[in-house]
Amino acid sequence: MLSEKLKNKNIILASGSPRRQELFKELGLDFSIQVKVVEEIYPSKLKEEEITDYLAELKAAAFTEMAENDIVITSDTIVWMNNKAIEKPKDKQQAFEMLQALSDKGHKVITSICIKTFNSQKVFHDETMVYFKPLSMEEIIYYVENYKPFDKAGAYGIQEWIGFIGVTKIEGSYFNVMGLPVHKLYEELMKL
Repeated sequence: MLSEKLKNKNIILASGSPRRQELFKELGLDFSIQVKVVEEIYPSKLKEEEITDYLAELKAAAFTEMAENDIVITSDTIVWMNNKAIEKPKDKQQAFEMLQALSDKGHKVITSICIKTFNSQKVFHDETMVYFKPLSMEEIIYYVENYKPFDKAGAYGIQEWIGFIGVTKIEGSYFNVMGLPVHKLYEELMKL
């Protein structure tokens, strides 16, 4: 099993996201959390997984001093719709606008993960299509006021109220939408 395979490794999850930490815990691994502050700016020509790959690698690059038994795991998630990235909302107004844009439509959620060791680095991603029912203004206001989704790509958490009442269909990994495609992470860690 994975925990046995990696028992002599120092696993570092470089994410402040409580959802990622929760999902990571379910893999049954001992790990620490270290978040390095990185300005998440990417070249404007990048599209879809090029953006999340770039940002996951940028976050991994912040770990310059590594021991031989260190494994650093970084990730980034975006919502992709109408040929552009929808990131985290800066305020309530932006959260309302994002949710209005997602209402009654499908969008793609892309998460990239970078696994960095002392002598290697691997980046991979996963994509999930998510479809929302038409959301009423009251539902959007209620969600933004009560759940304050300002730390979430696309201004929503699928595991929260809006996901329960609003998501009609998903194609792909549910956990990818939460920010960590656990099945792919497990496969890649098993290869180390």
